[in-house]
Amino acid sequence: MDVYHCDTFVLPLPEKHRFPMKKYELLRLAVRDCPELSPHINLRLPPAATDEQLLRVHAPEHVEALKTGQLDRRIERGIGFPYSPALLERSRRSVGATLAAGRSALRDGVAVNLAGGTHHAFRHRGEGFCVFNDSAVAIRALQAERLVERALIIDTDVHQGNGTASIFAEDPTVFTFSIHGAKNFPFRKECSDLDIALPDGAGDAEYLGALEEALEQLKDIPADFAIFQSGADPYTNDKLGRLALSKEGLKRRDTMVFRWLADRRLSAAVTMGGGYAPEVEDIVDIHFQTVRAAFYFSREATTASSTPADL
Repeated sequence: MDVYHCDTFVLPLPEKHRFPMKKYELLRLAVRDCPELSPHINLRLPPAATDEQLLRVHAPEHVEALKTGQLDRRIERGIGFPYSPALLERSRRSVGATLAAGRSALRDGVAVNLAGGTHHAFRHRGEGFCVFNDSAVAIRALQAERLVERALIIDTDVHQGNGTASIFAEDPTVFTFSIHGAKNFPFRKECSDLDIALPDGAGDAEYLGALEEALEQLKDIPADFAIFQSGADPYTNDKLGRLALSKEGLKRRDTMVFRWLADRRLSAAVTMGGGYAPEVEDIVDIHFQTVRAAFYFSREATTASSTPADL
């Protein structure tokens, strides 16, 4: 299974910045050093997204402002990262990794970007730690290359994928689904094709029941490719999450989504999304569970064997 990572995912940030950049390197090491996975994992360096790829989704003035360092201060504050050339490079690579994972998934069944999930980026601006929208750019590139006709986005990050919903609002070839906290950021929600908004404190049973019902609604949606944004931030200890899922509940979430994809023989690129637990090791554990579940899905996709009961 192809897994995409590069050192530029770790953006140098001011001291005490709340974004846990360290998680990307720790996750790569966890995947690399796992005896169960490492013999079967191809850690690959993603290409940087090109201007041509970005401009299929993002406004020319947004791309140009980032290239020239002329980003509007209000947009910079909305993004939450200080502008730097390293920010642009990181953003290009993160988008490029989702596109590369998409190409690998179409060949092998599933592939993973150890970053990505930048679903708050709109056509004209970024926000919420998102500069470019990796899912949107990847899907548009795959459609332009005639590798994909119709796509499905399954977004289980605790924050609604508002940028993604906005970008694809009038596009019948892309179905957007988001399950998220009702009262969490963004406080002005966009309309996905299917939104499931959960109350503060929703735990494993309520979340998984709602997800199961949503996936049942999606069973007849026409698609030949999916992006699964997993998100570690529904976790009960997450500082920004406001939900109450356990690690076991999040593991069951991943298993539910991958089994649904397997039943429909849908190729899937997987992105990590957010995670803000006080202990970075908890974030890494949750993301690693997603990678592990993706690995078993990839084996099922290539061998048609059953997913292990203890997945």
